[in-house]
Amino acid sequence: MKNEKLKLCFAASSGGHLEELMMLRPLMGRYDSFIVTERTLYEASEEGIRFYYLQQVNRLEKSCFLRLLANAFLSLRILSAERPDVVITTGVLAVIPLCLLSRIWGARLVFIESYANVHSPTRTGKFLYRFADRFYVQWPELLEFYPGAVYLGGIY
Repeated sequence: MKNEKLKLCFAASSGGHLEELMMLRPLMGRYDSFIVTERTLYEASEEGIRFYYLQQVNRLEKSCFLRLLANAFLSLRILSAERPDVVITTGVLAVIPLCLLSRIWGARLVFIESYANVHSPTRTGKFLYRFADRFYVQWPELLEFYPGAVYLGGIY
């Protein structure tokens, strides 16, 4: 049975970050949830869950800033339509506008640092750490970089 009082947004770039986020499927099933990810050649799907798509962003491409700006406008449309209470993200660059705008919108932000990073923080993690209401690391070594973070083990 879904808890209709909370609406959750799960946001991640495509590939491994989205795969990692999908480990939270049981949580998605308990709440009114939707997923925001990058549009790629393949479209992700999960029965019973709504998907929204952002543009892929590569920080090394000249179009990076324009794509981030486009994602900010797409994020505003998504936030306006869905009005999530909580945004849960594993990053990365493409979802930063959504995360920042969600905070302005009044949603709580939960960031989960990548499982792949054992000894060093990600750029997205370092940036969003100051904006997140809750920040989780999947390795105790990362508590050195994020003293206010919570370590509960790995997501897998």
